[in-house]
Amino acid sequence: QVQLVESGGGSVQAGGSLILSCAASGYTISSGCMGWFRQAPGKEREGVACIYNGGRSTRYGDSVQGRFTISQDNAKNTLYLQMNSLVPEDTAMYYCAARQQCTAYYIVNWSRPGAYHYWGQGTQVTVSS
Repeated sequence: QVQLVESGGGSVQAGGSLILSCAASGYTISSGCMGWFRQAPGKEREGVACIYNGGRSTRYGDSVQGRFTISQDNAKNTLYLQMNSLVPEDTAMYYCAARQQCTAYYIVNWSRPGAYHYWGQGTQVTVSS
């Protein structure tokens, strides 16, 4: 049974930083493909970043490019999202997600929620101005 457990969310002022973690069990992240998503009230779930190819390849959404960094620790089987220069528009529930198999389809569709099979419960990030 795959379980993804996020942590690290909280409240921060604009310009601050947070690191989110996603601990995986029943899923080997070194051979998988994973992503971070976020969803603000009244908005669709948005793809933030993804990582695959053993952690050697990453992609980012336009709104976070240059500010957020996705990474993974294979020994700890944990996914991370380093968030810098936070702005109020980053306020949302953040979710990590995993896909059963990494394919060419995934690389093209990484930012679509439907590309993933497993989801965590989410961790709230609130950025105040």
